[in-house]
Amino acid sequence: SAVGELGRLALELLRRGAAPRACEAAARKLNIGVDTVQHGVEGLTYLLTESSKLMISEADFQDSIHVLGFSDELNKLLLQLYLDNRKEIRSVLGELTPKLPSYHNLEWRLDVQLASRSLRQQIKPAVTIKLHLNQHEDQTAQVLQTDPSTLLHLIQQLEQALGEMKTNHCRRIVRNMK
Repeated sequence: SAVGELGRLALELLRRGAAPRACEAAARKLNIGVDTVQHGVEGLTYLLTESSKLMISEADFQDSIHVLGFSDELNKLLLQLYLDNRKEIRSVLGELTPKLPSYHNLEWRLDVQLASRSLRQQIKPAVTIKLHLNQHEDQTAQVLQTDPSTLLHLIQQLEQALGEMKTNHCRRIVRNMK
C-alpha cells in the first residue's frame, strides 16, 4: 500500500506540482516522516519520468530497478506502475516543454551612410534584419540592426556551435534528451 500511495503522489506531483499537504497526510497514514515521503516521491517521480522519456522496455526497467536492491514483489509493483502510467507521463512531459517560436522567413538590407552634413567622407555600414517567426500559429516579426563586424562575430559563434553539435559528446546528450 505504501508503494501505491507513493506512486499516486508521484503522479500528482507530475500533473499538478508539489503538494505538501498530501505528503503530510501520506506520512501520517504510513507512520513515517514527511521528509522520507517527500524524498521517496521525488525519487519515484525521477525514476518514472526518466524511464518514460527514454521509453525503455520492461526488461530494461527491471534491470534498472534490480540494481536498487528492492524485493521482487516491490520490483513487480514498480514495473506495473511504470507500464500503467508511461503514456500519461509522456503526455504530461510533452505539455511541459516550452513552445518556442520557429523560423518562417528572413529579410535583410545593407545600409551605408556615405556622408552627412558635418562629415563629407564617412562610411558607416549597418545591416538590418527582419526575422519572421511562427509562434502558436501567429506570425511575428523581429527587426534587428547591427554593424557588419558584430554580424561576422555572431556568424562565427553560430558556426562554432554547429561544429560542437557534431561531437560525440553532444550527440549523446541530444539522443538522451529525446
